[in-house]
Amino acid sequence: MLLHCSRSLQTIYYNYISPPRSFDKIQSYKRSKMISHVQLILLILAIISYYGHESIAQYIPPFTSLVAPVAKHTDSANPLYSAQIMTKYVNSQFVHTNFLLDMEAPFTWYDCDGQWNIYPGSCPFTAVCLSPVSCEEYQCTDVRTSTLDRYSSCPPVTNGSTLPGWGLCSCPVTVVNPITGSCGEALLNNDELWFNGTNGRIAFPDFMGVYPSSACAPSSAFESFPKNVSGVLAMSSSPHALPMNLFGVIQRSFALCLPTSASSPGVLILGSSPYYLDSHSDVDVRSFLSYTPLLNNIQDTFGYYIGVNTIVIRKRSINVPPNATTKISTLVPYTTLRTDIYKQVVRRFSKVTKRLQPTKPVTPFGLCFKIFRNATRAGLKVPDIDFGLGNGMKWSVSTANSMKQMTQDVWCLAFVDGGVTSEHVIVLGTFQMEDNFLLFDVVNSSLGFSSTLLNKGTSCASFNFTGV
Repeated sequence: MLLHCSRSLQTIYYNYISPPRSFDKIQSYKRSKMISHVQLILLILAIISYYGHESIAQYIPPFTSLVAPVAKHTDSANPLYSAQIMTKYVNSQFVHTNFLLDMEAPFTWYDCDGQWNIYPGSCPFTAVCLSPVSCEEYQCTDVRTSTLDRYSSCPPVTNGSTLPGWGLCSCPVTVVNPITGSCGEALLNNDELWFNGTNGRIAFPDFMGVYPSSACAPSSAFESFPKNVSGVLAMSSSPHALPMNLFGVIQRSFALCLPTSASSPGVLILGSSPYYLDSHSDVDVRSFLSYTPLLNNIQDTFGYYIGVNTIVIRKRSINVPPNATTKISTLVPYTTLRTDIYKQVVRRFSKVTKRLQPTKPVTPFGLCFKIFRNATRAGLKVPDIDFGLGNGMKWSVSTANSMKQMTQDVWCLAFVDGGVTSEHVIVLGTFQMEDNFLLFDVVNSSLGFSSTLLNKGTSCASFNFTGV
């Protein structure tokens, strides 16, 4: 009976409470929101008394994946990346918010300033309304507990004051600015994030909500963020992050494809769809992928790690210490290597590029070259740098992801010395991930990776968002 009631109540939610899943249903949604409490109660009672009737069907969307554009920001100290997501529905249209992509954040938080929605139906259509989580709810305790170790250096939070007209305490939670490292507080909120559906080829006008734990932070919490970015999207393995809160036909996996240019977006795809990128191609990008295990819960963090055993440059191997950690980061701009590994990589790379003229290094790099001809990343050729993975696969870093142009005629090896006591031996940075297709299977702890897509005749900017 509980199963049938659950499905029936979910149907009520989709049909009467939740915002519409396509823009052509906006007007009918506005009328359906006017259903009285008495009508809703009678409808629920009728369903419970008739729970066995199979004709009460759960809503099944006409897609198995959700999609959001990914922008590159170059107006901050280092390049950063954000996903544009629909948050609130106000004045017959969605509010779009740009969220910084963070692979370690335990939960999502953003600048969602608005009035508190004290009880269901109390929010006017012209206002941004928030639904607070009480400090007495399990969700509050659970989110706080999951961040105790991670944010142990921050001042502890205490139960907030009561909100006007509500009578219960709010739930302050600790947030840390991923750019500056400064501590702050945000109020935990029952929230919904909305994404367009996709068949892996184009973005549909239909959309669907996802309900991760999220918190509302003051504008001051976003110091040093790129312009127009006012949120942190938790893409980690935390139970409160976005991937672990996918449900139904949207499986708990996501694909990330970072763009190389600030003028053309890359793509974030939630769920397991075919991934064509180019709407005119029948080639599923999954056919390009190799796979390696994801190593979770390293050092009690929510980040993603892979096992790297060796770094190979033109058949010469540089051994990586056993049990060394290799972290994947969307906040570190260039792959960082512990000093002992970095020196060996630079030494070997110098030997295999003797035809190039060395020049004075440009910060933050330690090996640069003067290229006299008018070269591009596509035209310049240097040996691949192969990361040998624990399961025998290799992730090849070709010229497009190993050489960074600093001036018209100076190019540098885009790897950085992380120091002698670096916490992680290797941190894979975003420059090495640009135009690489990464598929994170959270449930099965697996990472699919393509190496550069440019050699396959496509790129992360090829996805078609013109339908939305």
